[in-house]
Amino acid sequence: MTPYAEVIGEPIAHSKSPLIHRFWLEKLEIAGDYRAAEVKGSDLADFFARRIGDPAWRGCNVTVPHKLAVLDHVPDPGDVRSLIGAANTVFRGEGGALIATNTDAAGFLSPIADLDLSGRAVAVVGAGGAARAVLFALARSGVGKVTILNRTPLKGAALLAQFGLKGDALPLGAKLPAAALLVNTSVLGMIGQPPLELDLAPLPEDAVVYDIVYAPLETALLRAARARDLDTVDGLEMLVGQAAVAFELFFGAVPPREHDEELRARLLA
Repeated sequence: MTPYAEVIGEPIAHSKSPLIHRFWLEKLEIAGDYRAAEVKGSDLADFFARRIGDPAWRGCNVTVPHKLAVLDHVPDPGDVRSLIGAANTVFRGEGGALIATNTDAAGFLSPIADLDLSGRAVAVVGAGGAARAVLFALARSGVGKVTILNRTPLKGAALLAQFGLKGDALPLGAKLPAAALLVNTSVLGMIGQPPLELDLAPLPEDAVVYDIVYAPLETALLRAARARDLDTVDGLEMLVGQAAVAFELFFGAVPPREHDEELRARLLA
């Protein structure tokens, strides 16, 4: 019986998670597998009902559009619903019970751990499941004013209140503030989605532009940031960071991060 985990979403063909987890399994010589499964929202309850009865199944990562809905189908002993409001990982706890958690927050912070955001302004695009994890992390980083740009500003305002952040909620076309960090948590710019069109002129010279989209890896937002010689963080950074936390939950082993450059080359091949 070969243990396995997987990633679920709709669509899912673009996911690089299987490449990441299989790379680590190979390096650690662990007999296991990691797969991708397209699951419709209406099929989530049936999916987990079937998987919980499979002793080889170690859990799954959860991507768009199920990060909020998954909490309606999986136990939440860590109160992820109240703390973040979205889950991206389901794993087996003691006795085989399923547990929902969120590794996105840790994955988001991993590549900017050396960036001092204390009291500095931040701009976030989007107000979905990924935005919740990012805002949760930012709230614990002592940031200053946070501006959320979203199609529905009211949704952004609700998230600012939920995470105890001071700032503004504006429509997508609004002018950016002079933020030290700009994060795109939306699907805009992803393959098959509309582009994210922002004027980066208001950002200071030391600003960091962070796009969690990784298909394509070189988004229009990141190209525009590099044209201004701004520091950038691409979607693979967060993807690998959150995957590392999930891998340990699934397979009980610390992923070999010393091979990150080799992993990145394989992901870009």
